[in-house]
Amino acid sequence: QLQLVESGGGLVHAGGSLRLSCSASGSSLDYIAIGWFRQAPGKEREGVSCISSTGRRIGYADSVAGRFTISRDNAKNTVYLEMNTLNVQDTAVYYCAADTLDTVVAGGCMARPISEYDVWGRGTQVTVSS
Repeated sequence: QLQLVESGGGLVHAGGSLRLSCSASGSSLDYIAIGWFRQAPGKEREGVSCISSTGRRIGYADSVAGRFTISRDNAKNTVYLEMNTLNVQDTAVYYCAADTLDTVVAGGCMARPISEYDVWGRGTQVTVSS
């Protein structure tokens, strides 16, 4: 069965960059849509970015558009989230998740309800200091 593990989190100063990785095992990601989410203390989990099973369609939350870039390398069974120009509001635990059914969602992948993601990683902490 599919398992996901995030890595690449850490402590960075405002303005810096990090690249998160979501590595899959147990199953191929070739035909699975992936989303990145984050959750800060006292806040609800929010969608950050998403990528379709083919990698041809992507989406970003308004708060990160222009700063973050999602990509996938199916040969490595890995999805990445490149985060640039980080600010303190980006501090959160970041999770990757898979919609193993590749649910068809009108309006793009950012419209996919969080409940449709059925496999989750444990998360990786990103802390941005001012």
